[in-house]
Amino acid sequence: MATRRFGSPDGWAAGGLAAGLLALLALASVSLFVGVADLTPGRLLDPATREAALVALLESRLPRTAALMLAGSCLAIAGVIMQMLTRNRFVEPTTAGTTEAAGLGMLVMLLFFPGSPVVVKSLVAAGFACAGTALFLRLLRAIPPGSPLLVPLTGIMFGGIIGSLTAYIAHHYGLIQSLGAWRNGDFSVVIAGRYELLWLTLALSVPAYLAADRFTIAGLGRDMSRNLGLDHGRTLIVGLVIVSLISALVVTTVGSIPFLGLVVPNLVSLAMGDNLRRSLPWMALCGAGLVLACDIAGRLIVAPYEIPAGTVFGVLGSLVFLYLLLGRPSRAA
Repeated sequence: MATRRFGSPDGWAAGGLAAGLLALLALASVSLFVGVADLTPGRLLDPATREAALVALLESRLPRTAALMLAGSCLAIAGVIMQMLTRNRFVEPTTAGTTEAAGLGMLVMLLFFPGSPVVVKSLVAAGFACAGTALFLRLLRAIPPGSPLLVPLTGIMFGGIIGSLTAYIAHHYGLIQSLGAWRNGDFSVVIAGRYELLWLTLALSVPAYLAADRFTIAGLGRDMSRNLGLDHGRTLIVGLVIVSLISALVVTTVGSIPFLGLVVPNLVSLAMGDNLRRSLPWMALCGAGLVLACDIAGRLIVAPYEIPAGTVFGVLGSLVFLYLLLGRPSRAA
């Protein structure tokens, strides 16, 4: 049985991953004690305030911190899977119409089946997300090879069309406020009992990790992957389902976090290369850490008010996106 010796490349990688996990836990600890409610370690230890502090911790802060880590890690995983399947580093759920299609699915459910369980609404939204992503992949066939920058621009325009249609329908039926909740990742509404569906995204990361080698081979292209014995069509469907379910679950629970699935995979791949088996845990860690950091910043910048984590990350992510798009076009393909 192979062992990882200290000082070997595998040993350094395992040590770095453990250090990253400790840093994430430290950030999560900070997240537990930042906010409007007066929650400190001292109040948890004080018998006079312990009960109220425990209620705030268990009902609000722990669910919020868990939701932040789940959404961040799984959106990063969804982003890199989309990039592998499309062979383009600028594609992720918010630049491919996936998120907008999930929002349209939620709107349809609110209009025709408003009393259905949240899990049913999420599954229908996932179906819309899957159909929207499949249509985007079909559109990619019309883009000339060697034009990688056209791919994300096409996806953004495609998502804009779906988003405009959704906004028109929502405005017509007076549901604009609900639409805004799905478009902007806001974790201030997360409490116990209203975020648990996000744990399903953690379950979806398991088949994503198990299929990491297949996604890596699929990233070499259809012909090459078939020559290597990979069932490219089946791998595409598996990746499509995983991405759609993750996107829909996040959108319906906390809203969209733009560019997360684009920024994190690009930054990690710059440091670690394109072997998903090795880089996927790092992408999950970095995605969770960045969303946690943005949410903490959003709670501190205008305290006692909040800026949604999706807005904070959207500003930072759009800057990184423009840098990658304009400054490093060679990384597009």
